[in-house]
Amino acid sequence: MSNNGLVRLKIKEFAAREGWTLKQVADKSGVAYGTIKTYAVSPGMAMADINALRKLAITFDILIEDLLEVVQE
Repeated sequence: MSNNGLVRLKIKEFAAREGWTLKQVADKSGVAYGTIKTYAVSPGMAMADINALRKLAITFDILIEDLLEVVQE
């Protein structure tokens, strides 16, 4: 069993709160749509681009930590 935890990014939830599509999130954040889509649909990831997370947090006006949900430790 791995010691690394997996996290899910709550992009869909924050996009829905704003009434935005994933394409609009990409346009507003400057993060590539393919990256947004991958992050949004992944059930759990071990790694993510910190620059993309920073841009998303700024776009949603939240902390990076608010984007993360631990799904496996």
